[in-house]
Amino acid sequence: MIAADDRLLVVIPTYNERSNLPELSEQIFAVLPDCELLIVDDASPDGTGEWCRSHENQKLRLLSREGKEGIGSALLAGLRYANAKGYRWVVTMDADFSHAPSELPQLLDQMNHGSSAPPTDVTIASRYIGGGSIEGWGVGRQMMSRLVNWFARWFLGLRVRDCSTGFRCYRMATLRPVLGESFFARGYAFEEEILFRLQRQGAIFQEIPSRFVNRDRGGSKLNLSETIKAGWVLLRLTLARFWPCSTC
Repeated sequence: MIAADDRLLVVIPTYNERSNLPELSEQIFAVLPDCELLIVDDASPDGTGEWCRSHENQKLRLLSREGKEGIGSALLAGLRYANAKGYRWVVTMDADFSHAPSELPQLLDQMNHGSSAPPTDVTIASRYIGGGSIEGWGVGRQMMSRLVNWFARWFLGLRVRDCSTGFRCYRMATLRPVLGESFFARGYAFEEEILFRLQRQGAIFQEIPSRFVNRDRGGSKLNLSETIKAGWVLLRLTLARFWPCSTC
């Protein structure tokens, strides 16, 4: 576990997650009592932002945006906030309980006590290593996810099994240099893009097994349009890998 004086921020992007946040925040603080929580909300019409404003304090903060700008841009905004405020570690996770708060201590332990040398820069809660699992996805969704991860490993050269999960812990000192770059992705492909940019900086990745449970609260935000946009970003990153002059 991280030391009590190590500043840790948990970043959660939201859109219509009002019903989940009371229980989710309670569970997060139960396992990480010294962390702080940032909700990045894209003007949710269900009152997510209003709930956050009414509960804001030293431990729970709201970053409110004017409209639905995409999960990738929300994550980037949260990471830049963490950098500006001087946090040492930042965790990203979803608001729908597909990422279990109970796994947070193990995620953080890997950052300080992992077997790698030099120290770990990003720990990924992985569905695709031994001990990891996915529950509640149909065959088509699983095949799509595995295809995206195969593409990211082979064409982007990413050296992890699960490139697309948003359940991660970053070391801010390593993340800081890439936060000023111009990202292609505003949606789900941000997960692969930030790993791609960090790997080019020499970042060390580790994975721990994670049990992913398909969201049973609210509706999925992944649709055909988001899938097409993600594919276009991955193609641009592939071109940037093999032809560095291609604007990346």
